[in-house]
Amino acid sequence: MPRVVLVSTYPPTHCGVAEYTRFLVTSLRSLPYRKLEIKVIGDEGSMSGTDSEAGVEIIPTFRVGCADSLSRVIDVLTEIDGTDILHIQHEYDIYTLSHALESVLEEVRDERLAKVVVITLHTVYTPVRGLESRVEIQRGLIEQVDAVIVHSIQQEFELYTQGVPPRKVYRIPHGTLINPYLHYSRRFLSEKLGIPFERLRGIVLTVPGFVRKDKGLDILIQALSKLKDLKLTVVVAGEVRDREVKKHIEEATREGKMIMIERYLSNDELLMLVALSDAIVLPYRDAPGILSVSGILHISMGSLKPLLGSRVPRLVELYQNAPRLTFRPEEPEELAQKIRWLVKNYDYTIAYASALYSYAVRTQWLRMARRHLSLYLELVKDKVEGKQA
Repeated sequence: MPRVVLVSTYPPTHCGVAEYTRFLVTSLRSLPYRKLEIKVIGDEGSMSGTDSEAGVEIIPTFRVGCADSLSRVIDVLTEIDGTDILHIQHEYDIYTLSHALESVLEEVRDERLAKVVVITLHTVYTPVRGLESRVEIQRGLIEQVDAVIVHSIQQEFELYTQGVPPRKVYRIPHGTLINPYLHYSRRFLSEKLGIPFERLRGIVLTVPGFVRKDKGLDILIQALSKLKDLKLTVVVAGEVRDREVKKHIEEATREGKMIMIERYLSNDELLMLVALSDAIVLPYRDAPGILSVSGILHISMGSLKPLLGSRVPRLVELYQNAPRLTFRPEEPEELAQKIRWLVKNYDYTIAYASALYSYAVRTQWLRMARRHLSLYLELVKDKVEGKQA
């Protein structure tokens, strides 16, 4: 039975990577034809012991944002007598802007604590001004691993441009869960979420996820000011990470068309939220030189609802599969036009988005887990054959 150890944040830590890792390990354990022994070396905020739903052991170990604590990963790997596959789920906010993780991976190799080392770069940096140090750290990490997983074509080809050997790069899309709450009534879902049902008037648009400046909520509020004649309700839901953005939302809620749920939503609650909506709006803004993929996009796609999003790298899959549902970032007038078009042509929009729904089905978590397993086994086989040669 192959042994896999993932290093990542893990629930209940409030982090997109934590939720991603839980979906991945749950799906890996669900594969019918190959059983894996899986452990997660998590952050100090992770649950401890066995995650009964996922069927994996969680070992809280390092502190998020603390470079010195990463050496504890070596201690845990030594205690469990190493592993066949070590898989790092990487974001800079987790492991810091330092070479600490690179040093850990170098020691893993020196001590032979893993046959194969894989890293998923949830964010890929390009060498624009101000990001040089991140690109340098990124290059160092890639040199220490056997394979790099990315989620988008943009990320894949950016690494090629930076000179990373193509044989080392594997694109595996972010997984998608087909929403299990689609057949529940709006009244039931609104009650579960604590939203007064009578406040959901007209077309219901939702904006799920953390409340931050990069989510473009100020752009959405400006767009709504141009749509006062439309009967619609916007629900913004998520943990507040930016007080200034919260202030703008509170002002908008007083006008009656916006509802705010100010708290962290579990995966089930996020799924309920998008299930009760008629459409999802993601008016994101991305900083230059940063390439990532939105987990909220995949939660939204799995709900098989129309989706409006800005043309930013995080939402590149939306642009690839339904370009007419995208708009230029920082353009409230254009967003207002898209919302008006969606409201007036809702049935057509559902039909137009069929390619997006098909993509959601093709990227279901079990399928993405199979691709991870195939990669793990291929890398271990290559390593064994290489040693025997």
